Amino acid sequence: MRIGIVCYPTYGGSGVVATELGRHLAARGHEVHFISLERPFRLDDSSGRVYLHRIGLPDYPVLPSKPYGMAAAGSIADVVRTHKLDVVHVHYAVPHLAAALLAQTLLGRDRVPLVVTLHGTDVTVLGHDAALASVMRDGLEQVDRVTAVSRYLRRRTRELFGVSRAITVIPNFVDVWQFRPRLRKEKDRMPVVIHVSNFRPVKRIDRVIRVFARMVSRHPAKLLLVGDGPERAAAEALVERFGIREHVHFAGKVPNVAPALATGDLFLLPSAEESFGLAAVEAMACGLPVLASRVGGLPEVVVDGETGFLFDPDDEQGMAEAGEKLLFDAERRYEMGRAARDHVMAHFTADKLIPRYEELYQSLVEPDDVAIDSAASYPG
Repeated sequence: MRIGIVCYPTYGGSGVVATELGRHLAARGHEVHFISLERPFRLDDSSGRVYLHRIGLPDYPVLPSKPYGMAAAGSIADVVRTHKLDVVHVHYAVPHLAAALLAQTLLGRDRVPLVVTLHGTDVTVLGHDAALASVMRDGLEQVDRVTAVSRYLRRRTRELFGVSRAITVIPNFVDVWQFRPRLRKEKDRMPVVIHVSNFRPVKRIDRVIRVFARMVSRHPAKLLLVGDGPERAAAEALVERFGIREHVHFAGKVPNVAPALATGDLFLLPSAEESFGLAAVEAMACGLPVLASRVGGLPEVVVDGETGFLFDPDDEQGMAEAGEKLLFDAERRYEMGRAARDHVMAHFTADKLIPRYEELYQSLVEPDDVAIDSAASYPG
């Protein structure tokens, strides 16, 4: 098939999943056309079947901001016509849902099936805006298929927008041969606690630092912070205030987080909200137990007491105490990390989940040949 993928290129879950989806689809023989502002953060290709079409933004002083939505609509329509796409798949609904529907209007009889994947804050944050909510509600009823990355997000979408249509849950996935454990020498080695995010307020970087400060006061450890974003300056100031600068390393954005995760021993994700928790799955694939908030879709990912531990978002003491115990007990840490890897291998691998997208596309291109199992489930 010839598949169009519309996504943000930035460091975040929706862009990462869209990029990995396109890369794996190309490796399976499909022709994939990315439509984005610039090259997506993780996009690389050795298949020769991935193409990038940049969305050009006009800059005119009378406009209060650059009209990204209209420009995206024009780019989608142009790529569909020029490259004879079979299906368009947009990731993150704001404003890609409205842009894709406008593109369908521009295409007229040349329209192609449209799939929208909801990733999280496009529903849980932006969905609370009254002006956007009406667009989301009507738009979701018009597209050919809607998917969500967790059962939690499907439920929130229905609650916020009152939509009754089918929403297929296809969880996020990882390439388990890229994200895998590495042999580590435990003797005389200081444990490494890791956090990966885009440093937005919802990720609660301040809580990461406070929990780690409690842990390191009882057991020597290092904290590796991977990523960047609006909360970084405040995080650096808090590290200085706690006097733990020698224990903390800010790695910034890295093009491939797998090697960094493989150096770690414990993953910390005390977010205020997570619709799925892709970073947690990537860490688990690398054999790291996860300490996380019991919010959103994280209980569908982390098996409490087996692959990590879940806590109320404000329970910094409980999270720190669990972390201390795991830092002291290398054998227990290893057992949980192995269980985490096994859990990912059983439920969140690319080879299990990419075929579900292929079947979904095929059901739209040749609807008489394929039936989609919308009741397919995963643990959590």
